[in-house]
Amino acid sequence: MTIEIKVPQLPESVADALLVGWHKKAGDVVTRDENLADLETDKVVLEVPAPTNGVLQEIRIEGGTTVTSGQLLAIIAEGAPVAKVAASSAPAKATGAPADAAAGDSARLSPSVRRLVEENKLDPGRIPASGKDGRITKGDVVGFLDKQAAAPAAAPAPATAKSAPAAARVGRADQRVPMTRLRQRIAERLVQAQSTQALLTTFNEVDLSAVIALRARYKDRFEKEQGVKLGFMGLFVKASIEALKKFPVVNASVEGTDIVYHEYYDIGVAVSTDRGLMVPIVRDADVKSLAAIEKEIGDFAVKARQGTIAIEDLTGGTFTITNGGVFGSLLSTPIVNAPQSAILGMHKTQDRPVVVDGQIVVRPIMNLAVTYDHRIIDGREAVQFLVAIKDVLEDPARMLLGI
Repeated sequence: MTIEIKVPQLPESVADALLVGWHKKAGDVVTRDENLADLETDKVVLEVPAPTNGVLQEIRIEGGTTVTSGQLLAIIAEGAPVAKVAASSAPAKATGAPADAAAGDSARLSPSVRRLVEENKLDPGRIPASGKDGRITKGDVVGFLDKQAAAPAAAPAPATAKSAPAAARVGRADQRVPMTRLRQRIAERLVQAQSTQALLTTFNEVDLSAVIALRARYKDRFEKEQGVKLGFMGLFVKASIEALKKFPVVNASVEGTDIVYHEYYDIGVAVSTDRGLMVPIVRDADVKSLAAIEKEIGDFAVKARQGTIAIEDLTGGTFTITNGGVFGSLLSTPIVNAPQSAILGMHKTQDRPVVVDGQIVVRPIMNLAVTYDHRIIDGREAVQFLVAIKDVLEDPARMLLGI
C-alpha cells in the first residue's frame, strides 16, 4: 500500500512555503514520525513527518521549490520488508558508536543549522558545540568553516609566493546567499511599519536596585516552589501591563480610520534566533502569575531557537517588549511590530553615579525606550506611560497595591 505525503495545511495568513530540502532520498527506509523534509514559511520552519513506517518510494518535488497547502511531495510504500530494514541497520551495528553518534548529532540540529551542515557536507560530530545542552548553533558551523578556510593559509608559503601579486595571496571572493523566507518577511514588516506609521521614540532611565534586591532575596525560593527561574523579563511584562492599564491607547491599534482598543493584554516578547528575530505572544498575560509568564517565555525561547515554534504562537499581540541589552546595547530605537502601536526597548544595566536625596550614589541603571505610533499616541501619553513603567520597577510593591 502506498501513502501520499502532502504539504500540510498552512495557516490562513501563509500563502506558500519553501521546500528547503529532504533528509531522505528515494529508496530510504523511514520510520513513523521521522522528519522527512523542512518547509520554511515567512514565520516558522515546519517539519514534514513520515505518517508510517515504510520506504520512501518516490520524491515528486525537489528541494528549493515553492509549494502550497495539499501539494503532493512524495510517496511512501507502507510496511518496509523486514530484510530491507535489517540491511539498512546492519552497517550501523557493524561500525558501532560513530554511526549512532552521527545520527544523534543530526537529530539535535535546528533546521537552519542542518541545512548549513548539509550544504557544506560537514560531519556534525567534528563541530564544537556551544549551544544549550550541547547543541550546535549556526555560529558554531560558521566558525568551523572559517577555521577550515584559514587552515591552508596558515601553511608555509612556497618561495615563489613572494613575487606573486597581492590579489593572488589574499582572498577577495564574494558569497551571494539568498535571504531566508523569515528574513524576507522581517525586512518587509520593518519597511511597512516605517512607511505606514508615524513612529517616534521617547526615552527614560530606571533604577533597578529594588528589582535586583527582590530577585536576589527570593530567586532560590521562587525556583524551588515554582519550578522556574525568576528572571527580569517577567517583571518587565508585569510592569508594562500596569502601565498599559493606565494608558489604554498604547495597547490599541489602527484599522483604517478606527482606533481599536484591546481589552486584553497579549504581550509579545522578542526572541533572537539563528534565523532572525521572532516575537512569540504571551496571551492574557494580565491574568497569569509571574511564574507562569516566566515559564512561557522560557519555553518559547527554546522552541524558537530549535525551530519548533508554531505559527499560532507568533500571531497577534497587542504590545511588544524587546531586550537589546542582552547583546550589550545601551540605547536604541526599536521599531513597532505592526499593527501594534508601541514597543518597549530594554537595554544593558550598568552601574552609574546618580543623585539620590542630594547625595551621589552608584546605582544599577537601565535606559528604557518606547517607540510609538504618533497617529494615535500623543507624546504626553508616551512619556507618562514610560514613567509609569519606571515607577513600578523602582517600587515593585506598586504592582501588589495597584497604584
